[in-house]
Amino acid sequence: MKEEKKPSRKPLIFYYFIALIVWLLFNSILAPGLFGTKVQEVTYNFLLEQVAAGHVTQVVMENDRYLFTALDENGKERLYKTGLWPDYSELTEQLKEAGVKFGGTIPAKNNSLLTSILGGILSLLPLLLLGFFMSSMLKKRMGDSMGNVMSFGKSNAKIYVEAQTGKTFLDVAGQDEAKEALTEIVDFLHNPQKYADIGANLPKGALLVGPPGTGKTLLAKAVAGEAQVPFFSISGSEFVEMFVGMGAAKVRDLFKQANEKAPCIVFIDEIDTIGKKRDNNMGGNDEREQTLNQLLTEMDGFDGAKGVVILAATNRPETLDKALLRPGRFDRRIPVELPDLKGREAILKVHGKNVKLDSSVDFNTIARATSGASGAELANIINEGALRAVRQGRTTVSQSDLEESVEVVIAGYQRKGAVICEREKQVIAYHEIGHALVAARQTESAPVHKITIIPRTSGALGYTMQVEEGEKVLMTREEGFNKIATFTGGRAAEELVFGSVTSGASNDIEQATRLARAMVTRYGMSRNFDMIALETVTNPYLGADTTLSCSPETAARIDEEVNDLIRSAHEKAIGILKENVEKLHELAHFLLEKETISGEEFMAVLNG
Repeated sequence: MKEEKKPSRKPLIFYYFIALIVWLLFNSILAPGLFGTKVQEVTYNFLLEQVAAGHVTQVVMENDRYLFTALDENGKERLYKTGLWPDYSELTEQLKEAGVKFGGTIPAKNNSLLTSILGGILSLLPLLLLGFFMSSMLKKRMGDSMGNVMSFGKSNAKIYVEAQTGKTFLDVAGQDEAKEALTEIVDFLHNPQKYADIGANLPKGALLVGPPGTGKTLLAKAVAGEAQVPFFSISGSEFVEMFVGMGAAKVRDLFKQANEKAPCIVFIDEIDTIGKKRDNNMGGNDEREQTLNQLLTEMDGFDGAKGVVILAATNRPETLDKALLRPGRFDRRIPVELPDLKGREAILKVHGKNVKLDSSVDFNTIARATSGASGAELANIINEGALRAVRQGRTTVSQSDLEESVEVVIAGYQRKGAVICEREKQVIAYHEIGHALVAARQTESAPVHKITIIPRTSGALGYTMQVEEGEKVLMTREEGFNKIATFTGGRAAEELVFGSVTSGASNDIEQATRLARAMVTRYGMSRNFDMIALETVTNPYLGADTTLSCSPETAARIDEEVNDLIRSAHEKAIGILKENVEKLHELAHFLLEKETISGEEFMAVLNG
């Protein structure tokens, strides 16, 4: 069978060349001499002088002007024009006496073919430039869409087989619950008959939900690696195209490929891009909604018994369409949350396997210092520690490298070249010791781990690090109040020692206000409102933005109670510092001398 020849696509310059030829033919046939004859405008007196001298050969009157030809100094005929004179009888008599032709038309003088071609090119040059710039801009804006017209509807999904991913559940740490839920999918792909015999149907889709960096994509690859089946990976944004209907065509092509390679796993990352809730608002994104409708149809249409499993990941589950989450589609929701203490230690060990570590490394200490860190952040901490060891000319990573990398991730790099005057250094030292002293003198407060007054690239002039001895998932009202008192300890020390305040407490004020407001509006720790939800979290995984759900009068009462709560904590911090003012001075001078002290050094001086 002969291959069908595809029509060759000619470059754009070919069509420009054809247009130029047509234009030149038009000039030569319909408008000869258009570019070759030059008309010079002169005065009426010049015409009379040329007639009297016998140089004029022909005169024509057209509308409001005279066109005439006259011989120049070299004997060449030239074309002139001048305005009409009201009394032209005198001119008529002179023309008759001189024997000059009067009336008719003056034949245009054609120049050379080269001049005509140049004239045509010059006349078309603006059009050529305009067409070139318009085509360039259109190609740039449309990207590959125009270039891929022949491949309309191709999903372009990346396919990984087991040998390429090289990921298994051993590479995933800190997500034991998620791995347990996904193990059932792996078992189904290995032994589908076991489930068919009992009449059980595996969920067609599983939705991985969690904050960024927790390992959702890694889990999907690990499932494919464990099951040793083809793995289709595509991002939700790749379905959204300029042309309406192209995204839906890509969905159809993706599921067609998946059915051909079943059993397999299809992974759609950031599915919220195409899976957002539909509404009745005019002017919505029709392309996105058509793509979503096609995805819903395809998930209903394919047979789950073939072994095609759809995995998707998102960190915005609250925005997904309800039809996408109903039974028969993404009916299994697998949370992939931030790791706990045990999980963080396991993640550090997984990423530390590829790094040369010395015997001083204690992952438990690092895990306790990184509460709230994601798996990606923990991997970055290991890498930062290795880079620091290389910079210092060592061949192994030590505990100090990892502790410094924790501070780099939290507060940024040290600004060793920052110039701070002695007076401001004193203020910063008393500020940080104020935080540490208030924290140490309260019973339900995390121990002080490190204090420094070395500026950081994040803008912090110093900081006090507290590390919990164990993992805590709950917070009592007393613990929350003590945290607010610790936040106010820096400002309290400035007021007590210097009798003034600085802008250095801006971040402390933000954190204290945020915690106090959450205690009143969300945690039910208010003495006035009891167990009433006055504020809701709109996006728990991305920023945790909140929205008040109360009347303006209630909002004013919330502000008053938050203010009272912070004021009480501030007064408590001032009281603690007054009772320990001698230790405050001693520790501040000690910190000024060393610039950075550990929690053990701080407690040794405090306990005397």
